[in-house]
Amino acid sequence: MSRQLGDSHRRFLQTMMTVGIVDEPGARALYQHCCETHNTQCAPDKLDDFIDAINSKLQPMFMQIRKGMSEDSGQQYYALVNMAETDITRMSSDYADNELELFRKTMDLIVNAENGKASSTDILNSTDSMTTKKLKKSETELLLKRLVHDKWLNEKQGEYTLSTRCIIEMEPHIRTMYQDQVKLCHICHSIAFQCQICENPTCGIKIHNPCVARYFKGRPEPRCPACDDFWPHEIPEVRRHHSQSRR
Repeated sequence: MSRQLGDSHRRFLQTMMTVGIVDEPGARALYQHCCETHNTQCAPDKLDDFIDAINSKLQPMFMQIRKGMSEDSGQQYYALVNMAETDITRMSSDYADNELELFRKTMDLIVNAENGKASSTDILNSTDSMTTKKLKKSETELLLKRLVHDKWLNEKQGEYTLSTRCIIEMEPHIRTMYQDQVKLCHICHSIAFQCQICENPTCGIKIHNPCVARYFKGRPEPRCPACDDFWPHEIPEVRRHHSQSRR
């Protein structure tokens, strides 16, 4: 397949550079819009090929449009990621040293929590052990709002989780820094933070909630796919995803 980029590819990339991350329906709508705008053929099943062509040109710049799943909804997303560094230092142009230190501490809390969440109270308390300039409570609260706005964290009822963008972009860093703590989902083999865990102490596999919903759907007696023990957790409903664009 020709890897020459046309105007439709360039328009798609420019939009990704602006928004950073888009859900799969949004990516498909954007693909169609770019093709229609520049009078090029749009094959609905060729989105990944279209993105691969863009990625082939991004490779020398250590950039990539990478696909990943939302742990919360199971929706697929596409994110433009910087692969030049696999550390949080890529955020250093936007955040001060003490802000990055707090983000690292927040990530530590989330990764080490069984439910993949960190409370605002625990994050505020973690400022006591900062080695850089300590953040005041008001500064910490503003920083957390900014990290949510910039799509590094999600917040719900005072609890923080790693966003889909963060997991997609930081995956190499997370796997390296937390290799003893991080487990992969037994079904989709992606990093699993918000998940259900097999209660058999000799098993303990993790499965994302959306993967649990899909895997156990229609099964009369849910059993662990690894050890065959009874799966005691509540099985969530399979979510239906709307096909609107989020450009």
